[in-house]
Formats: sequence, C-alpha cells, structure tokens
Amino acid sequence: MKSKMVHTFLISLLITLSAGIPAHADHHAGVHPPEGFSALFNGKDLKGWWGIGTEDPAKWMALSPEKLAEKKAKSMLDIRKHWSVENNELVNDGRGLYLSTEKNFGDFELLLEYRTVAKADSGIYLRGIPQVQIWDYTKEGGKWNIGADKGSGGLWNNPKNWPGKDPLVLADKPFGQWNSFRIIMAGNLVTIYLNEKLVVDHARLQNYFNKKGPLPERGPIQLQTHGGEIRWRNVFVREIGAEESRKIQGYTK
Repeated sequence: MKSKMVHTFLISLLITLSAGIPAHADHHAGVHPPEGFSALFNGKDLKGWWGIGTEDPAKWMALSPEKLAEKKAKSMLDIRKHWSVENNELVNDGRGLYLSTEKNFGDFELLLEYRTVAKADSGIYLRGIPQVQIWDYTKEGGKWNIGADKGSGGLWNNPKNWPGKDPLVLADKPFGQWNSFRIIMAGNLVTIYLNEKLVVDHARLQNYFNKKGPLPERGPIQLQTHGGEIRWRNVFVREIGAEESRKIQGYTK
C-alpha cells in the first residue's frame, strides 16, 4: 500500500511540474516570439547558425553535401572567435564572418533589435543578398559622403537613384539605445520599418551578385560584421505563404 501511495504521489508531482513547462519550443528564458513567429536565436547559444561572408549563395548552394558540411564546420571556428552570447543577446566584436541562418528562407517577415556604437557599420542580408544598411548616421561617423546622413534601413547596395537605396526618413535612435527592425520580403520586393517608421516601401532588391538576374528564391538571413561592436536580440521570423506573398506584391485575381 505504501509503495502504491508513493508511486501515485510521484506521478502527481510530475504532472504538476510538467504543467509549468512552456509547450512552445521557442520559448526559452527571455525569448518570447510574437504569435505566428519563431525564434531564430534561442537566447543561449548559436544553434541554427553558421558563418558566411559576402558570397554568392548560388555558389555554395551548388556544393556537394560533404563539401557544404566541411564549409560549415570550418566557418564555426571563425564564428566562435568573434560571436558570443550575453544576457540573451548576440554579441559581435566587429570582425569575422557574418552570422547566417542554417535554414534558407523565401518570403518572410523578420523582426529583430540591434544596438551598436559610434562609427560602427553593419547590415542584414536577405536570402544571402546585401543588404539592409546599418551605420553611424552622425557627421562624426565619417560616412556622410556616401549617404550615412540619411540614416539606416536603406537597401544600400541598390543602384543610385533606385527606390529603397536611401531610407525615406531618418529613424535611427541615439547610440546606446536599442533599434527595432521589421522587414517584409515578398518576391523581390522589400518593405522595412525602423523603429516603427516606414523607411523602405515595396522596393525591389537588386541581386548584388548577378545584377541582370533574379534574386535567389531562397537563402539565409545574415547579420553582417563590418567594424565596431554590435548586439542583436529578439530575432524572430514568420514565413509568408504564396497567397499572402502575391497580395503583398500587388497581384490581383
């Protein structure tokens, strides 16, 4: 009888404890995706990421599975030198390969926050294509001559005078504060909000590696390193289905 009572107690205890465990796999400590989104960064390690530089995704995607696995393993040696995790934040020292998702994405909505320092430069690659620009928007940053005075969030590698190359408004927050991006990519069109202000409105992203060719249908999301510490947190993604993508691109039945 005593043994049966203990057994019943242990089962009840396990049920009680399990009720307190979040059911959603993405709900790590301090990482809580909005409804419909999943976490690309789990808040504790670099699982789900590897390292790529400014490389044509078509080339490394053409590698054999063995060669690609070798490339990924080698990249992590560099990533671990320059990337770390602190307090649910991804931290980069301004050098090394770009932190890149192992998963390749087609159409998606990306949410993230970043914080950087004076004179730093960074960006976000979409499907492996540069880039949503992040930089020092002040005169002291030394890049007013190439457009930094207009602020972050533009598709900087687009040709001059193309829609989206320069942000519609200056939306950067002062250094030391967290900035938030909402990036929507459907087909070859990109819409970007920086700190809830529209900075790019349905602009075409040019294929940097094949300027006359189409964008890759799928590719990684990459966080660029380009001098100066930058921190990232709350990196969430929602994949966009075909019907929603067509609506975003303006197709009608």
